[in-house]
Parts: sequence; C-alpha cells; structure tokens
Amino acid sequence: MGVPDPVRPKGLFNSIKFFVFCHSLLQLSQLLVSGYMKSSITTIERRYGLSSQKSGVLAAFNEVGNTVLIVFVSFFGSRVHRPRFIGGGALLAGVASLLMATPHFLSGKYDYGHDISSSSDNSSGLCQSESSSAAPSSNQSCQEHESPAQQVAYPLLLLAQLLLGVASVPIQPFGISYIDDHASRRNSPLYLGILLAVTSIGPALGFITGAFMQRFYVDFDKLTKDQIVLDPKDLRWVGAWWLGFLVASCLLFITAMPYFFFPRTMTKEDSADDVESKPDSKQQTKPPQELSLLQFLKSFPRIALRTLRTPVYLLVVLAQVNLAALLSGLATFMAKFIEKQFSQTTSFSTMMIGGVGIPMAVVGTVLGGALMRRFNLSVSSSGKVCTVAILLGMFFAMPMLLIGCPTQTVAGVFPPGTRPPSCSYDCRCPQEAFNPVCGSDGVEFRSPCHAGCSSVQTDANNKVTNYTECRCVGGLGFALPRTCGSRCSHLLKPFMVLLALTSFIAAFSQTPSYMMILRSVPPEDKSLAVGVQYMLFRVLAFMPGPVLYGSVIDTTCILWGRKCGKTTSCLYYNLDRFRERFLGLQVVFVCGGLLCFLLTVVVLRRRAGRPELQPESNGGYELVNEHKPTDNNKEVNGTKT
Repeated sequence: MGVPDPVRPKGLFNSIKFFVFCHSLLQLSQLLVSGYMKSSITTIERRYGLSSQKSGVLAAFNEVGNTVLIVFVSFFGSRVHRPRFIGGGALLAGVASLLMATPHFLSGKYDYGHDISSSSDNSSGLCQSESSSAAPSSNQSCQEHESPAQQVAYPLLLLAQLLLGVASVPIQPFGISYIDDHASRRNSPLYLGILLAVTSIGPALGFITGAFMQRFYVDFDKLTKDQIVLDPKDLRWVGAWWLGFLVASCLLFITAMPYFFFPRTMTKEDSADDVESKPDSKQQTKPPQELSLLQFLKSFPRIALRTLRTPVYLLVVLAQVNLAALLSGLATFMAKFIEKQFSQTTSFSTMMIGGVGIPMAVVGTVLGGALMRRFNLSVSSSGKVCTVAILLGMFFAMPMLLIGCPTQTVAGVFPPGTRPPSCSYDCRCPQEAFNPVCGSDGVEFRSPCHAGCSSVQTDANNKVTNYTECRCVGGLGFALPRTCGSRCSHLLKPFMVLLALTSFIAAFSQTPSYMMILRSVPPEDKSLAVGVQYMLFRVLAFMPGPVLYGSVIDTTCILWGRKCGKTTSCLYYNLDRFRERFLGLQVVFVCGGLLCFLLTVVVLRRRAGRPELQPESNGGYELVNEHKPTDNNKEVNGTKT
C-alpha cells in the first residue's frame, strides 16, 4: 500500500468537485468516440468495401482489449496513482482516435465506380457497342484498389479499435472509485448521478456528430467543390467519416491534461454523516489484508464461480446479456436499417438514432432509477418491474416487423430469377458498374449502361439531369440519375414512434436489474460481482452481438459489389428479409431476457414461502418471510440469496 500524500491546502486540483467536472467531460468525450464509431460503421463499410459481418467485427473489436484487462482493475484499485492512470488512458484513447482516421490519409481518392464525372468523358457509363476506353481506367482503378495503403486500411481500423478498448479500462472504474473514496457519504451518490447523467449524453452526441460529418463528402479535402458530383441521396455517397475522429481526439487530449495534476489522494470532504460515522470507523482496528497479484488471480475463478452459483444473480445477468446483445446490434446497424428500408440518407438515419432512440433510452433508465428510489423496491418487486418492462417492450417491438417496404424492382436483380434484359447485351456494360438510375417506367437499373441509355443531359454545372434514348426503359424511354427507392418513406414516422417507445420502456429495467445484482450477492463479493457481470457482457454480448447481426444482414443481400475480381459491400438487399431477420433477431433477444426475468421471479417466489429481501440496519440485505410460517419446516433461517 502506498504512503498517502501529505495534507495539501485546498486548491482546484485538491477539490473532488473539480475532479467530478473533469471526469464528466472525459467520459463524455470517450463515449462520444464510441457513439461516433457506431454511427460511421456503415459509411466505413461502403468506403472500403466491407461486408456487414466485417463491419460487426470492427465494431466489436474494442471489447477485446477491454475484456482482457478489465479483471486487473479489481486488483489494482487504490494501489496505483489513479488520476495518472486515467490521464494515460485518455491520452491513449486520443492516439487511437487519430489512428482511426489515418486510413483516409493513406488511401487514394474514393472510387465510386463508372459515372459521368467530367466534361472530358461525356460517354463514360453509357451504352456503347464499341467501347475500348473502359479497360485502362479500370486497370488504373484496380492498381489503386490493390495498393498497400488500401490493403492496410482494415487492419489499421482494427488496431485503433483495440487500443480504444485498452484505453477505456482505467477511466470509468478508477474514476468512480476515486470519487467514492474522497467525496462525503452524502455527496457521493449526487456526484455519481451527475457523472452518469453527463456521460449518458456521450453516445447520443456521437451519433449526432456523425450525422453532421456525413453531410460532407469523404474527399472534400482532396477535391474542389466542382469535382464533387455525388450528393448525399446517391447510394454511392460516402461522408467524411474520418473528420469526427480528429475532433474527438482533440477533445480527449484536452480532457486528459488535468489528471496529471490531481494528487494520488486528496482531503476527504467533510459532512455531518462522515462525522457521525467516525466513531464506528474506530472499531475497525485491522485493515483488510491485501492480496498479491498471484493470490488474486488464484482466488478470482473460485469467487467468480461462487457468484455465478447464485441463481438470482445468474438469471439477472443472463437477462442483461440478452438485452446487451440486442443493444449492441441495434446501435451498430439500426441506422443502416432505416437508410435501406425507408430510402433515407445516411446522415438522416444516423440522426434518428442519436436524436430519438438513445435519448429515449436514457430517459427510461433515469425514470427506472427514480421508481426504485420512490417505492424502495425489494429484489422481488424489482424482478416484477423488469418483467413487465420487457413484456411491454416486446409488445411495442412486434408491430415493427410489419412496418416496412418491399424491395424495388431492379432489372436482372429483383425479383429473384429474372435475367438481365437482352436489350443491353451489346452495350458491353462493365460487370462492376454501379450507378443506379430510375427508369420512367418505375424499374431501377444498376447503371445507365444496363438501361441501354446512349445519351445524357447535363445542367450548367455539368451535372447529370437525365439519361435519354434508353432502349431498355418502357414508356418515355428516359431514366433519372437516382434510385427508385422503396417508395414508403411515409412509414418512417410510425416506425420511429414504436422504436422510441420500445427503447423507453425496455430501459426501465436497467436500474432495477442492476440493483438486483448488487443485492443478490454477499457484500464482500459486490465489487467482483459487478466485474464478472461486465466481463460476461463483453464476452457474451458486446463482442458476438454486432458480428451476429452483421452476419444475419449479409444473408439478405441479393447483389454484392465487385471490384477487381473481389467481392465488396452489398449493393442491394431483399428488404422484406432484411426487416424480418434483423428485427426478428431483436425479438429473440427480448424473449430471452423476458424468460430469464420470469425465471428470476419464480425463483424468488418459491424460496421458502415467497421471501422478500428487506434492508438490514447495517446496509446489507436479508431474506425474510412475508407470512408467518405455520410449520417449523417452512421457517426461513438466514436464507442466503
């Protein structure tokens, strides 16, 4: 145990209030990066030609470093200079955020495929029976695509995510324990509540920042305004995903600085509660014996297994794992679902998650905690609240399966089994071409070439307004340079209402379930029980969740992109299958959580004549009987939860 610092005069860096202020800003910045990463995942997927499964792996990879090291936080605790470790973690997070943006600067310009991009090439992407100019540009594009800088982009992103996970290990646990050690007993819950409230804004702010950054073209720093021919409504649009990581890294570097000036220990706040508790502290003549690192590692599996044998603890943690897996998938891919299902831009879809979904979940969590405090709920009552909340959440989630759009008709792609129109066979259309156009007859084509268009109309700024003389298009025979879309954007409002209600109601279970975990284990095991809980979250939910969702989404793809003979990201999805499987998986996790909460209630009711957990005078919890036993065999004596 280190020797505490001598008593210092009161100053800015010897004030726990200032520490709470700094830590709130740091966790806000840290969670902003996390939210921003999830808001940018589909943009990164499109930019570097990743499958949804690879995107899921990328989203979950920060949990790898976190899971490996989080166990050691329980051991080190107050043995180290916690503020400096927090500052070091923040600096590492800033470096990782910079590394996340590095692939943009190493890669060349974004190649979105064949299109009319300049006045010097007015024939590119059109139907040409004798075309010989496509090959050189295609070969040049392949050389750029296969360059070392392009190939190293995905590994760099994985490394950055790994470092972000490692950096987050000391920030929250050390910060909370430092506040609890140096704040008065009366102010400590208030400070932790302020910390939770401020940091809850972080993910939402990350999504909102992502929505703003995605309005800028990815290569706006490499191209002039006149050279940018795409707009955000184009399916090939890629926003400036890298810009937010630069902003976030600056915030992390700034918020890290104060921690190197905080002392290892500071003067504890004085309050009436602390003065009254001082005589009790004299009774503790012996401090708890400290374990060595080897002893800690040996005892950890035994204590963890003992904790997991507690039925209430195990069932509640499994329920939370189901909900955490649900949350990890929705946070990563819900914006993509809204974009594809309701034909919205990436920016708008991301704003819906950051501006509606996450804030409603935060409000539900806060109100769930207020409900616990107002009615002083026992463990059994908390289990009932969680069960009702999840049941109502499922009630509002089920109709979302029915709100969606059918896949638009795409020539040669959808409906399945249709062959490409023979009218464009002699156009020599590149197989990799992707520049969607909507024919005047309502049928979508992969490119003007596939629609058999041989001429184009442009405006004064040389931007395409119309493709004409399209031999494969019925009716008037022209095509517009855009996707036909799913034509049911009007259903977005009822869908978002149901999503907001589901998020709000399901979040009610978060605080009650957390308190059930704390009250179902012996006081000496509480810290470790929380550590085991978060470790299971990462191993069973946060790591496999996004990968599972990404894999399910990939099964609904009906046309994969191709570049230089390699498969890239998905171009078209079967929207009915996308909706059924994506939201169906959500219902499966909700049902899993509901089942675990129901079993928890049953276990609590069956224990020795429906026992209830009541608070003891010493702050712990004991199991007592609600009804007077009529038989000695039914009497409960120190039953342990």
